[in-house]
Amino acid sequence: MFDGNFRPQVEAKLKPVGQQIKRTGITADHLTIAGLVMAVGAAVVISFGWWHLGLLFVVLTGVPDLLDGAVAKASGTAGPRGAFFDSVSDRVTDALLFGAIAINYSQNQPNWVWLPVAVLASASWVSYIRAKAESLGFDASGGMVERAERFIILLVALLFPMLMIPAPVSYTHLRAHETVLDLVCRLLLEKKKHLHLSHQSTLPCRSTSTPIL
Repeated sequence: MFDGNFRPQVEAKLKPVGQQIKRTGITADHLTIAGLVMAVGAAVVISFGWWHLGLLFVVLTGVPDLLDGAVAKASGTAGPRGAFFDSVSDRVTDALLFGAIAINYSQNQPNWVWLPVAVLASASWVSYIRAKAESLGFDASGGMVERAERFIILLVALLFPMLMIPAPVSYTHLRAHETVLDLVCRLLLEKKKHLHLSHQSTLPCRSTSTPIL
């Protein structure tokens, strides 16, 4: 939701920041790696149940992830390789953070250890569905609970530890329902589009100068 609605505005605001960082010699890859290092630190402290310190590390994880794209564009190095590296690092970060919560739960709340695993699984299958759909030519962008929302939910839960159970439960339910509904809707739209194109292909050929109403 945030990514789809606010990305252009955020990118415009970060453009001068990316140019300033570029002048220091820091590359987008440096920032992506720094984010991964911060994610490892966040995973360690979260696994010990140090929620507020984990909050700080998660913020430090998100800042490089927010800036690496702006630096890549300012440096003229934005491309498929960088996008792939960034996407893989996002998945690794998710695994580290929610894996750390699972470790903590296994020691302190074993009945809920499945919850962070479910959150991680839902995030992973959405990423897979999107990648597979786009590789087949479908538009799979957008959604109500994307990565930015997942980070916000995690930050709120770390700030208020009493929400460490309700927040992941809410996220998992929202993500699961959204994924199924969104996938069904997109498949129906693609089928309708395909049927429309098939119907057009059966019509007599028209001159390209004549608009098709």
